[in-house]
Amino acid sequence: MTLDSNKCRAFYNGKSYPCHVSMAMDLVGGRWKTVILYYLKDGEKRFSELKKTIPDITEMTLSLQLKQLEKDGLIYRTAYGIKPPIKVIYTMTTVGYSFVSVLDAISAWAEKLVPNQDCDDL
Repeated sequence: MTLDSNKCRAFYNGKSYPCHVSMAMDLVGGRWKTVILYYLKDGEKRFSELKKTIPDITEMTLSLQLKQLEKDGLIYRTAYGIKPPIKVIYTMTTVGYSFVSVLDAISAWAEKLVPNQDCDDL
């Protein structure tokens, strides 16, 4: 990522953004990207594991979001076997892991909003 000080624009992966916040929101914004990254922060997951963990997401949306996160360099997709792949694993990249502190801060903030919430009972 570079910043053009004359125009105050951020550049990342061949895209130009008016500021760093717009770049960050493009990478992790939306309803599902941050949730997917939250569940990948503790280790690799298969598509089916992510789908079970996030039951409200459709398979199509999950697939599209995973492709976008991979394209933006936040996750790796590793396929084992040939067409069709026998097994596909998703893991965070170094860039993805650099977002973990933000995920932890969001989680802590949400826990303060709803204290003593037992997520297992939902």
